[in-house]
Amino acid sequence: MKFVYEALNWASSFLKEAGRDENAGELLLRHHLQMERAILLSNLRLVLSDEQIEAFSSDVKKHAEGQPVQYLIGYEEFYGRRFNVNKEVLIPRPETEELVEGILDRASVYFPGANTLHVVDIGTGSGAIAITLALENSRFIVSAVDIAAESIAVAEENAKNLGASVQWLHGDLLEPVTQKIDILVSNPPYIPDWEIETLSPVVKDHEPMRALAGGEDGLDFYRRLIHDMKDLLNEKALIAFEIGAGQGEDVKGLLEQALPGALVEVVYDINGKDRMVFATV
Repeated sequence: MKFVYEALNWASSFLKEAGRDENAGELLLRHHLQMERAILLSNLRLVLSDEQIEAFSSDVKKHAEGQPVQYLIGYEEFYGRRFNVNKEVLIPRPETEELVEGILDRASVYFPGANTLHVVDIGTGSGAIAITLALENSRFIVSAVDIAAESIAVAEENAKNLGASVQWLHGDLLEPVTQKIDILVSNPPYIPDWEIETLSPVVKDHEPMRALAGGEDGLDFYRRLIHDMKDLLNEKALIAFEIGAGQGEDVKGLLEQALPGALVEVVYDINGKDRMVFATV
């Protein structure tokens, strides 16, 4: 016989010893018991069944070996909504919520009178950015592109579950996009190839490499996007990129070179790292 509090204590110690987040045990147990946090913590003396203990212990051990908790439970929270994730998509990060917030704020100022705005999200993955933008601003007509059909399948499922209208396009960066763009957003792969081996095994051994590696200096996808977008942007347009820490000035320079006269700003995230670049043309 094992109580909830005993299972949580065991998981915490086991994960700490393995060098993982010791709080992951609570997320996994909540998942297996289908309980909100407040309910779980008010039932610490609940007796777990043998089946529950076995399933929970198995997942705790998998996380100790490096599997992300989000893949084990099958979802991640983003902008107050639950997005399904699996090994075919990058797990949405809190920093990307700041990118979405920045787009929403700037769109209201930069396009005050527009009835509709065509938004394109490049490298959509789980669809977190595209779906959130579509749900947060009714003026946005959103399209999203991914090179992997497996990723698009996840994004389509998320859109269906959350009631979002997004056009999904399968292709390489801007190649399948035909309409003019008012707002271009992308969180592309930006980790320099040499840095991949330094990442946590939870990331490098489990999340899709196509969503991580950005070439020798991490800027390959920005160069391609900036080169290809010029003919697709409307005369008045907003560009929003998530970037790796330390890449702000480089990406800003690429944009200023390609779009003379554009107002380009590097924005720091809540952790004080340069994380976003916005440009208005």
